[in-house]
Amino acid sequence: MEKLPVIDMKPLFNGTQDERLSVAREIDAACRDNGFFYVSGHGVDPQVLARLEDASWRFFLLPDAVKLGIAMEKGGRAWRGFFPVGGELTSGKPDLKEGVYFGTELPADHPRVRAGVPLHGQNLFPAEVPELRDAVLDYLAALTRTAHALMEGVALALGLEQRYFADHYTADPTILFRIFHYPPSAGGDEEWGVGEHTDYGLLTLLAQDRIGGLQVKTQCGWIDAPPIDNTFVCNIGDMLDHLTGGIYRSTPHRVRNASGKGRLSFPFFFDPDFDADIVSLPLSDTRSRDTGVQISGADRWDKADIHAISGTYGDYLMSKVGKVFPDLRRNVL
Repeated sequence: MEKLPVIDMKPLFNGTQDERLSVAREIDAACRDNGFFYVSGHGVDPQVLARLEDASWRFFLLPDAVKLGIAMEKGGRAWRGFFPVGGELTSGKPDLKEGVYFGTELPADHPRVRAGVPLHGQNLFPAEVPELRDAVLDYLAALTRTAHALMEGVALALGLEQRYFADHYTADPTILFRIFHYPPSAGGDEEWGVGEHTDYGLLTLLAQDRIGGLQVKTQCGWIDAPPIDNTFVCNIGDMLDHLTGGIYRSTPHRVRNASGKGRLSFPFFFDPDFDADIVSLPLSDTRSRDTGVQISGADRWDKADIHAISGTYGDYLMSKVGKVFPDLRRNVL
């Protein structure tokens, strides 16, 4: 495989049952192969992303001292805010990127916020770029709608009821959103915007600017996943790999910005409810877990056994994000 498939997901919104099942078969093939594909027909107005990109550039062009006005340390248990270049780790190594963390906007009187549940609360927005707030919140609303529709396609692909994930995992999804800025790489072999990794949730929707730099590790080796107009890159994470017993595969990917220019990317993570118990999917005999290809921990990039996960999604998630920001973890947990 030299390129990723492009799947038109429009029928998942308003198609006939036969049309939805046809899309589901395409999703099934992509998830069994490499767990990566593009989606078109996603229903997101291009102006929503354009506003977000413009506001993001305005923010990242600010001096570091100003950007640190919304540093993650100020986000507390909500785990929101800005981190500078080198402030995020992948496999213990600093990434060559800076970024801002966002999530579902919750008021101070929300029960989980009042209880101090990690990763719940209000976002931090810079006063210097007031338009970023509406741009982010509008984008989160649009992508949440798209992700729900995609998970309906995934459910059909697995032979489940269309609303299986919404009924059991994502009625109140954990939404994590990042805006990343990758400065130009000097070209060294070890200079990665983000090193080899897999995502740890259910589903990721990624918007890229025109620079590109994303690479995916397929069965044929590393391939580029360049930006395609009016599409998102979609990939499944370790949690969906776990829930399907390896039938659907989370695939390593990485980023290097060799363009000589700054690069923006917008990964949106759509995950189970924080309190959801992790229980394997009730797959039918024709989609037996035995047909999956379970990758052992020894063969994974992080040596982790993702098929030994138990407990709630929140427990699992906190164990993951704490490795990305070890200093912040000590203050939050």
